[in-house]
Amino acid sequence: MAGADHNPYRSQPDQAFWSRAVARPAAEDVDPVVSPRFVLGRQDRIVTAGSCFAQHISRALRAQGYRYLVTEPGAEDRNFGVYPARFGNIYTARQLLQLFQRAFGLSAPTEDAWRLGERFVDPFRPQVEPGGFDSREAMLADRERHLAAARAMFEQADVLVFTLGLTEGWVSRADGAVFPLASGVAGDAARPDLIQPHHFTVQEIVDDLNAVLKLARILTPGLRVLLTVSPVALVATISDRHVLAATTYSKSVLRVAAETVVQQNEGIDYFPSYEIITGPQSRGRYFAEDLRSVLPEGVAQVMKVFGRHYLGQTADAPPPRAPQTPTTAASDEYAALQSVICDEEAIDRS
Repeated sequence: MAGADHNPYRSQPDQAFWSRAVARPAAEDVDPVVSPRFVLGRQDRIVTAGSCFAQHISRALRAQGYRYLVTEPGAEDRNFGVYPARFGNIYTARQLLQLFQRAFGLSAPTEDAWRLGERFVDPFRPQVEPGGFDSREAMLADRERHLAAARAMFEQADVLVFTLGLTEGWVSRADGAVFPLASGVAGDAARPDLIQPHHFTVQEIVDDLNAVLKLARILTPGLRVLLTVSPVALVATISDRHVLAATTYSKSVLRVAAETVVQQNEGIDYFPSYEIITGPQSRGRYFAEDLRSVLPEGVAQVMKVFGRHYLGQTADAPPPRAPQTPTTAASDEYAALQSVICDEEAIDRS
């Protein structure tokens, strides 16, 4: 055919073609990772943060014997050990930046405590203490211990895995402090009119992630960062969009922001867990009946690809086991999956 020899796509590998890389292979054979920038060693001190999907990665790392750093240990039924420190889910890049700044005394938000009936919650991690604290003083004392643990996490980490979850957040009009949930969802702020919704833009997220990277690398110049985007849809939106459109927009913004930061920095990479779960090759098989929750089969697929590229596992290494009947809620693994702590579930109890 005339001009065929000049077709610039002829020299492209199979991974560049939809038919060869997505449509024809079985879902479990689709591997969207190309040329990872680094691998994780068993002696690396690994920390995770982000939306609730990040908890799957931390569990898998610990189950496979990697050095998952916990600087704030305690009872599991009080949400210790879910993340390195008991900060709960961090849905936005601004929250991660704020945690670093608060841990090192670079910022001190004015928002104090939210009431929960006769008890108190920490507005920056409103659901870490089941039922809330019995006094404001107890909450503040726990906060100080927590921030010290967060500081130790940033000081000791070799690798940070951060899962971007949301573009919608709640921000204080008084000083710009950001919260994982709106006042009224988890406790009642003293001045709820000062807490307003905010939709983070691509540029804001890029700036926040770069700021975290710059600050963290003052402590650990060689810190490696792996970004992911949560495949879990919004439970609700505060925008005027349909929740389906709002979810698509939010994930698109997060994906562009992650790619931009990766392109701007060395020692930072993007892992496509979002694409593995939500891509058309999965044909929806990785979602539960609510079309949000990721089934153990999906988590296993994500971790199989993750292990192959970032943990140096061979194709012969046994992948994380998926249940025989992933849609059966009675299975132990499905029950464990459902125990993942997702603060935003409090938005819609219906």
